[in-house]
Amino acid sequence: MRTYRLLIFFMKKSFVRIPTVALSPVLAAGSMLCAFPAQAVDDASTVVASLDTVVVTATRSAQPITDVVADVTVVDREQIDRSGAVALADVLARVPGITITRNGGPASTTSVFLRGAEGRFTAVFVDGVRIDSQSTGGATWNAIPLSQVDRIEVLRGPAAAIYGSDAVAGVVQIFTRQGEEGFFPSARVGVGTHNTRELAVALRGGQGSFDYALGLSGERSDGFNARPAGNPDRDGYRTESFSGRVGWKLAEGHRLEATLLDSRQKSGYDGFTPGLDDQSLHDLQTVGLNWSARWSDMWNTRVGYTRGSDRYETTPSPYLTETRISTWLWRNELKLGQGLLSIDVERREDELRNNSTSPELTYRSQNALAVGYGLRAGAHTVQLNARHDDDSEFGGQSTGSVAYAYAINPTLRATASAGTAFRAPTLFQRFSIYGTPELEAETGRNVEAGLAWQEGANRASVVVFRNEVENLINYISGPGSCVNGVGAFAGCYGNVGKARYSGLTLSGGTRLGPVNLGGSLDLLRPKNVETGRLLPRRAETQATLTADSQVSSWRLGGELQHVGKRFNDVANTQALSAYTLLNLTASTTVARDWTVLARVDNVSDKAYESVLGYATAGRTFYLGLTWAPR
Repeated sequence: MRTYRLLIFFMKKSFVRIPTVALSPVLAAGSMLCAFPAQAVDDASTVVASLDTVVVTATRSAQPITDVVADVTVVDREQIDRSGAVALADVLARVPGITITRNGGPASTTSVFLRGAEGRFTAVFVDGVRIDSQSTGGATWNAIPLSQVDRIEVLRGPAAAIYGSDAVAGVVQIFTRQGEEGFFPSARVGVGTHNTRELAVALRGGQGSFDYALGLSGERSDGFNARPAGNPDRDGYRTESFSGRVGWKLAEGHRLEATLLDSRQKSGYDGFTPGLDDQSLHDLQTVGLNWSARWSDMWNTRVGYTRGSDRYETTPSPYLTETRISTWLWRNELKLGQGLLSIDVERREDELRNNSTSPELTYRSQNALAVGYGLRAGAHTVQLNARHDDDSEFGGQSTGSVAYAYAINPTLRATASAGTAFRAPTLFQRFSIYGTPELEAETGRNVEAGLAWQEGANRASVVVFRNEVENLINYISGPGSCVNGVGAFAGCYGNVGKARYSGLTLSGGTRLGPVNLGGSLDLLRPKNVETGRLLPRRAETQATLTADSQVSSWRLGGELQHVGKRFNDVANTQALSAYTLLNLTASTTVARDWTVLARVDNVSDKAYESVLGYATAGRTFYLGLTWAPR
């Protein structure tokens, strides 16, 4: 009882001011969640979390999900296939705490807000390879091909004490397919609205000490007009991607693994000049080479080199920017009794080639030492982390975190954590024609608490959090604003903002007869502390409800997504209306090894915007056929 009182006090004292008007669109969702509780560490559409699920992202070490203190969601390939989603952002939109916006269709500029924070405050990895843009800041979400994704882990809450810069709001780690003993080919063909068509093939297998996984896919779409008030053309796209993973067991306890992902995307967009056939070209590539070794029952090491490249070009308007991030990691894990001690030595190098920076090629490096300790003893679980990064441009930055979980009884667990984080300014923000070399790192301080309950198929969780970010980097407009800038423009970047991201996330699920029910509800307050206004394009309320069931040979599913009212601008004068979408799926086995999937998105053909002036898809259809012999 004391734990409940502390949690209620924590919520009332520090976190969320929830307007009753904002709650009205989601009262039904809240009622459903009270009746159908869920677990925060699993996707809302899955009824029972597998107790043997292993999570890597929470501490950088593989650990059972039952030992994880952090707020984590895991989405596996089965859930991705069952969703029928076209793009990665559509899958993430179902994850608690995440909001997405798009400037048009699936291949257009996509932003992912984790707990209401800026996109650049989420560290993103593909097979352990960090991807980022040192131009815009943050990952290029629309360039990550969903067809190559096998698993997604979403960590909510700061993790800079583990990963260094960028992990202010959380971490998203994406894994491509892995090989296994045997031979497993698969293929998928699909067609959809806007003359969309896709083809994907994959080969997985292994024998003895060798295993592999290869994937190749292509997608085309005529698209739709993303800016009805602008050019009347359709903004189509095409994407080709390849992924590969090769593993070799050198000896007992020693493994060498190489990974590769290459995604190339060409898409139309509407620029500033009417009548031009504007095209954007994206090339995203990740390369990784890792050697893991178990020297004894007490000591494991991992040595790795990774490189992530993000190239973006536009035509006919000439613009080119390319980011390359190289990382060397030496990780040591030592078992000390019931605890695990980790020591990381890491070096990161960032390069930016951009025709708006001076010089055109800019560079910086960060050397880091990180220490972590995790202990599970009976009902108590503790996770401690500390890290120091030494940046070649602006010096040192120290971060730390402490997390604790207590199993009140076999079905109920309470958690609490606190941590600090930072985001180094991008090379573009410092050295472009709009740059300010004297920029300092953006810094964050987060506290949160939660309760998770599971009994059989019924589960529920609640997490409350408050994240304060200072030295927020914003673009300053107006004459004389760039006294310290390197360019001659009337505007530049500066450390002039302070934001507070506070909120509450509920998630729940159960099974009623043959029907699996789930849902999540986010009540957020992403606010500019200095002005008191809401940050652009982020809603205070959002909810997801899901249901699926096996009916004869068919698997039927549906999801209801609600996003509340937002503002498109910092002044909160341009309102974006709330919207609710209904999506339906149906799949069945039509022959041995053959499965057909049908999906209808936005069943009611709702007209809405996530970015002012940019259209979104209306009612769309998708039909896919998969061959996957086992």
